[in-house]
Amino acid sequence: MVLNGVFDRFAKKTPVCVMARAMMENVLNPESLDSIFDQNAQQQYAGDLMFSTVADIMGLVVCQIYPSVNAVYVDRKDEIGVTIKSVYDKLQGIEPVVSRALVRDTSSAMLTILNKLGNATKPPLAGYRTKIVDGNHLRRTDRRIGELREMNVAPLPGQALVVFDPQDRLVVDVLPCEDGHASERSLLPELLETVERKDLWIADRHFCTVGFLFGIATRSGKFIIRQHGNLPYTVHGRRKRVGETETGIVYEQAMSVTDEQGTIRNFRRITVALHTPTRDGDSEIHIVSNLPKRVDAIRVAELYRDRWQIETAFQEVAESLEGEIQTLGYPKAALFGFCMALVAYNVLSVVRASVQAVHGEDVAKNLSTYHMALEVANTSAGMSVALDGTFWKNRYADLTPTQMASELKRLGSNIRLSKYKKAKWSPKKKPKEMDKTNRNHVSTARVLAESRQKRKHRVKTQL
Repeated sequence: MVLNGVFDRFAKKTPVCVMARAMMENVLNPESLDSIFDQNAQQQYAGDLMFSTVADIMGLVVCQIYPSVNAVYVDRKDEIGVTIKSVYDKLQGIEPVVSRALVRDTSSAMLTILNKLGNATKPPLAGYRTKIVDGNHLRRTDRRIGELREMNVAPLPGQALVVFDPQDRLVVDVLPCEDGHASERSLLPELLETVERKDLWIADRHFCTVGFLFGIATRSGKFIIRQHGNLPYTVHGRRKRVGETETGIVYEQAMSVTDEQGTIRNFRRITVALHTPTRDGDSEIHIVSNLPKRVDAIRVAELYRDRWQIETAFQEVAESLEGEIQTLGYPKAALFGFCMALVAYNVLSVVRASVQAVHGEDVAKNLSTYHMALEVANTSAGMSVALDGTFWKNRYADLTPTQMASELKRLGSNIRLSKYKKAKWSPKKKPKEMDKTNRNHVSTARVLAESRQKRKHRVKTQL
């Protein structure tokens, strides 16, 4: 009874924190997390430190409840039960395939809950599953690794291709890559394996390759992708003006693209003559699409603008969560931290959708991800002291998606918009000039690989 009273006070005063904690207990419970590890790990084994424990540690860091992995360990040493070295060794060994599965599997579980909320949103284009894809290079880390300490360059721990569902505002897939210098295009064959019939892929020009365009079309998918200058194409006839959008005048023209085997495919080329040039100075942008003619060119141009939703998601992950942890220099650990931040972003998206189900779309649109994440960061530690893990497990771990959706709506009724409302936009001051004296960087994964190769060579020569 006492604990229920404490819970009720948290639910009324800090509903976002309670909703996020409830979601994590339901979707990210230890049993589910360890199952993800068991089904996907290829080389790493569970050992004395379970994957669920490491995920919990990283979740506390990315949600900024603790400033670092070490800070979590110091506070929860007895619960963790192993040395800090064991924790870091575990983090350094988490394979990208496990990090990817973490995002995919948990987003699928969250989507099931979203569907039970009863406020289904319309797809960006009826009849298609829209997926926005973009790459994200993790920012440089501290030079804590021995091989990096003498280098006067910025170490890059990796990168990732992220797939975003704009209808449900969820990150549904991620392709982590340990090599920070690898081309985004090198990951496209793996991404193509996920393409399904009636998918609509939206991407910028870095993804405009013959292989990617043809691969999507072969799998009965559709695409809206900005044209790259290196695309081998032929236009047919003169471009025709079809109308105007907020950003510019829209033209359409037939085009064909030929691959190395001589196979020709016919696509649509939509050009937007911009009212205002891009930050790169482009006065026109060209968009390639294989959508049928019934989807008019103006609509195609408008859908391409939706690509910026993924940029907004990246920004929110960077500003509201700790998705790129500078102290995690090893690529596998850094990528795992980034993927945990994507999971946390998805949790907050479900919270937002729950508020929408209760208060309407206009209210949900005005919720600030930053203020929501801030409440989680400021309240979680104290709430965990007052209500321990057993309380949350007993209350939420076994709820069905339907029950979970109902509980989220109940909790969402306590939301006071004024507390989480977005600040009104105002022109920002001109940013200070960046220090460009040391803009060189190196792939941490490549440095470590070279170091391992040198050690192997020394051993061979000594034998």
